[in-house]
Amino acid sequence: MFRITWPLHIVKRVAALVVALAVLGVAVPLTYQWVQERQSRCADGVVKKDVRSRPGEQECVGISDGSHVFAPHLREVSRRIEAENDRVAEKGAPYVSVAYMTTFTLTDKDSNSEESVRHELEGAYLAQRRHNAGDLRGSPRIRLLIVNPGSESAHWRDVVDQLAERRDAPDRLVAVTGLGPSTKENKAALRALSQHRIAMVAGTMTATDFHSIDGFVRVAPPNTDEARAAAAFLRREKYRTAVVVQDIAPTNRYANTLGPAFEEAFGDEGGEHRIVADEELTFDSSASTGWENELRHMTGQLCQQKPQVVFFAGRGRHLTHFLDALANRTCTREDFLVVTGDDTSNLTSRELERAYDTGVEVLYTGLAHPDMWQGSAAGKRAVSAATAAKFRDGGELDRWFPHDTRDDGQAIMAHDAVLTAARGAGMAAQWGGEVTGESVGRMFHKMNLEQRVPGGSGFLSFRNNGDPRNKAVPILRLTENKRAEFIEVSAPSGAPPGDGQKERDSPEAR
Repeated sequence: MFRITWPLHIVKRVAALVVALAVLGVAVPLTYQWVQERQSRCADGVVKKDVRSRPGEQECVGISDGSHVFAPHLREVSRRIEAENDRVAEKGAPYVSVAYMTTFTLTDKDSNSEESVRHELEGAYLAQRRHNAGDLRGSPRIRLLIVNPGSESAHWRDVVDQLAERRDAPDRLVAVTGLGPSTKENKAALRALSQHRIAMVAGTMTATDFHSIDGFVRVAPPNTDEARAAAAFLRREKYRTAVVVQDIAPTNRYANTLGPAFEEAFGDEGGEHRIVADEELTFDSSASTGWENELRHMTGQLCQQKPQVVFFAGRGRHLTHFLDALANRTCTREDFLVVTGDDTSNLTSRELERAYDTGVEVLYTGLAHPDMWQGSAAGKRAVSAATAAKFRDGGELDRWFPHDTRDDGQAIMAHDAVLTAARGAGMAAQWGGEVTGESVGRMFHKMNLEQRVPGGSGFLSFRNNGDPRNKAVPILRLTENKRAEFIEVSAPSGAPPGDGQKERDSPEAR
């Protein structure tokens, strides 16, 4: 057989070329992957994801220790949180992490405003500082993580998976707080976090059917409690007839549970207080077009029915359109009082000014207000004086963030949620066990009597289903010069806490 023998120097060159091509074949895909990852990365733990409602746009989604700022208006509070987290790590004392999760990259599909989520994060930071180095100092120390699941919480699955990975050192995540508004996405996130045995404290979730999830409590009263508080106030003020304007969007659990709760709470068997419409006046805010027309057409029906009270069961951003329609009603001699729920607190200052300019009187059940403690004897019994001072003029938040108001209650609710998680971690450590999400979740149901959380929205203890027990509910009025004027403190039973009234539990709360 004829055989070709190549010179050694040619063999070496060919071998080198083969090796180079092989390396190049691996390196090119790896380099491409590295470039792609760098382009999609916002920061450690934060990546770019598509915005659900805006094809072609992306947002930064994930977990930050404050070093990544999800939106420019959050820069100052993020900087402070990062500095506190660094201080905790440098001290060398035992610590755990608590996450604050809500949508920070907002679009017009979200019910929260930039103002409201910024105030939430400021309140969360206050709770972290009080627990780590303030008047409620305790151990273990708290590192605060900022979690953005994206607009409409569209990427909740991704961030929940990330949070589950943070349960071990160095983060030692034990609880997620905040958790956003009452939507189906956020409810799904609750169930997933529960499966990972991570404790949860919701700040502003009020939908009645958000309860009985392992490891979950909320500091906000459910819609049944808000409805009872509103109905009790209206009865005392001698209002006898009402209609309900109901948002029937299937994903809006807040609205879906608020309207029926008010109907049940306001009417009575004797008919002295009654819903005068044969059926609810409804609109569907999930329809891309048409819901504004539905609201405008309602004014004719209201002119015919002439109710004393119109109860609006919908989000705050839809309320402003309804008030515009009502201001242009044909029955100009008829005066209507509009009463609604706590989502009004999410409106921006400009939206609130627009709402006031319609000339329609608006009352709403808030979640918290800085004047609750000072405004009445009932408030003094219901709210921690030391905590209330933090949210008033001259308090810590006023000094740290002097250009932000506190009367929307958002900072208070976020503070109370993080403080509850921190109290749970402290109790778990005190009782000698390992501080985990599971042990912290168990502590929530032991926060009774002297263990109640001294919240700015009221002293906090929890029923077995996770709802707050006999929670104070402020009745507020929309005014020209302030976001809200405090009127009184009420409660689920219709009487202010501490008035000797027996608490009336709803069946689902037992």
